[in-house]
Amino acid sequence: MALICVASPKGGVGKTSLVAALSDALRRAGRRVIAIDCDPQNALRLHLGLPLSDTAGFLARIAERPDWRTALRATPAGPELLPHGETDLRGALAAAGALAADPELLAAPLRAMLADPGVLVIADTPPGASGALQVLAPQAAMLLVVLLADAASTALLPDVESGRFLGGGTLGSLMGPRLRIVLNQVDRNSRLSLAAAEGLAGHLGPRLVGAVARDEAMAEALACQRPVGLHAPSSAVARDVADLAAAILRDLPPPAPPVPSPVASPLFPWMRT
Repeated sequence: MALICVASPKGGVGKTSLVAALSDALRRAGRRVIAIDCDPQNALRLHLGLPLSDTAGFLARIAERPDWRTALRATPAGPELLPHGETDLRGALAAAGALAADPELLAAPLRAMLADPGVLVIADTPPGASGALQVLAPQAAMLLVVLLADAASTALLPDVESGRFLGGGTLGSLMGPRLRIVLNQVDRNSRLSLAAAEGLAGHLGPRLVGAVARDEAMAEALACQRPVGLHAPSSAVARDVADLAAAILRDLPPPAPPVPSPVASPLFPWMRT
């Protein structure tokens, strides 16, 4: 039905933790959620409770044209997951090259997922510009950019707003109306963090869809391999993620009703009941 593409201009902003928490919150809101891990770190599986020994995936083997349906995992946390899969530097470069040569390797499976009107897809992409982001972004109903409430994120804001972090070209201007920003790890005990958050909020206006508190519960949830909404549902960060999920759903188009199966018309109109 709709794709939320989660990105960031730099690493270390807690993007994958947020994707896991948001996937769970959207599922709790009544949506069927498929999370796609496009980051070679292959870490989203750990947040959603897959065993450490389960290293299989889709993107790591994309050059082999695997069937995405066989790679899809039901997770203990609830959302379905298309994991990236374990790889090394050579494998990651080979996968990136295959995707650059044939974007349909990822675009076609995504279209198949989105053909189901009840599905909400959320994709975790590598930091900065990437081949996966170039393929996913044009099909996204929302490009959700994760920033920290700090000076470094403030300095990166021109690259985010102009779309330069997407890799240049026309993609940035095309995604402009669909660009939304969330501030992550806002430290309520830090005057600098609060000042940065307030300044960014004033500048971004309605493009800012949420702010998520810095909370030890998020790190504890990862240690337990559970989304924070399952691990610590009454925590400040879980409440913030639930508010973020609600704001995103308000911003997305409503789910399409299921298409009824065609019913053959009777031979004579007067035979209809």
